Amino acid sequence: MLAELLASFVVAIGFFTVLPVGRRTSLEPGRMAAAMTWFPVVGLLLGGILALADLGLHALFPPLVEAGLLLTLWVALTGALHLDGFLDACDGLLSPRPPRERLEILRDVHAGSFAVGGGACLLIVKFALLAELPTAFRALTLLVIPALARAGVVYAARAFPYAKPGGLGRLFRERLTWGHVATAATIAVAAAAIALGWIGLVVAAFVWLLTTVVAHWTCRRIPGLTGDVYGAIVELGEAGGLLLVLLIAEAL
Repeated sequence: MLAELLASFVVAIGFFTVLPVGRRTSLEPGRMAAAMTWFPVVGLLLGGILALADLGLHALFPPLVEAGLLLTLWVALTGALHLDGFLDACDGLLSPRPPRERLEILRDVHAGSFAVGGGACLLIVKFALLAELPTAFRALTLLVIPALARAGVVYAARAFPYAKPGGLGRLFRERLTWGHVATAATIAVAAAAIALGWIGLVVAAFVWLLTTVVAHWTCRRIPGLTGDVYGAIVELGEAGGLLLVLLIAEAL
């Protein structure tokens, strides 16, 4: 049992970060589904690295340079995997084509105008949010936001259909249960509540709502979610969470 838990943890880290843990293991559906339970833990690990890096960068660089370097590290730690999914999702979902053609566009590895424009807007927004995030909230926000966004993906994967007959995303979803979802949500929400108190609970609810809206909208554009959409949900959840923390901090 312990060995299988560790194996699924390695799957989660190996597939969704560039951390050297032995990137590929047996692609068993049960193990892949169990790995999704670890998504918020992977988010906390990434968030911890970002929070520590931010402390060091803050001591060395002015705010705008610090924000740019921190965002670069954020993208690099995931191998730009989620950003790539967001770009593909922009091309496919925003295209004024029938649903079947949108799915074909999602499979295309080349970036179109929607991907370029959407990616630029996303990075600019995340850069601005990192530059303006108050010092009092920075470390703990950076710690929990990646976890909340990834817990949202676990929920979306179980609650909404998968659009394609194959693909890596289907392997993660195939044996996913509501028990996996509940465990992932508990980890992420507990971490947010401990770190940020009531603000963490509000942000957790907002990220869940944003995830639900994006998933519902996607299902109106194509017949379900895909691995690229999962990546887009992570990126939008992170940006939305940062935005809400900034708004709350400004209001206090």
